[in-house]
Amino acid sequence: DQKGLDLIAEVMEQIVDDNTQFVVIGTGDQRYEDMFRHYAWKYPDKVSANIYYADELSHKLYAAADAFLMPSAFEPCGLTQLISFRYGTVPIVRETGGLKDTVEPYNEYEGKGDGFSFTNYNPWDMMEVINYAKYTYFVHRKEWDEMVARGMQKDFSWDASRYKYEGIYSWLIGW
Repeated sequence: DQKGLDLIAEVMEQIVDDNTQFVVIGTGDQRYEDMFRHYAWKYPDKVSANIYYADELSHKLYAAADAFLMPSAFEPCGLTQLISFRYGTVPIVRETGGLKDTVEPYNEYEGKGDGFSFTNYNPWDMMEVINYAKYTYFVHRKEWDEMVARGMQKDFSWDASRYKYEGIYSWLIGW
């Protein structure tokens, strides 16, 4: 349950509405594999369950998706949200570990942020932020597109990290 699939299981019916498709790729706990297969059978036009991993397909999915859901219970670092930024896919994450450190929540009043997040580990808060993301996508498309651009411009390279650490080090030694 580290990846938050238990939360998705609670609200899958609400996630898959008339305006939403849901794609999953990868393997894991048998109960979740079965759950995604069931929903792919029940909603063949809305859910795609790819219970295997293929790097090429993974990259195609990142490129084709509008949003990327990552409701992890805990996530020390997280790479998939960084990949989603690079592809212009807006991350929807739970505020934990590396997800909290790398995804700036969208603020409609200040026009800032590059993703959506929720704090409490429960399906209702997750569903609320999913619906807010959908609302933003469909009603405030210009703001969504700006959020995509901000995410794609983020720099997670070693050079960017090095400059931050050099600045901290210089400050610590009084340079």
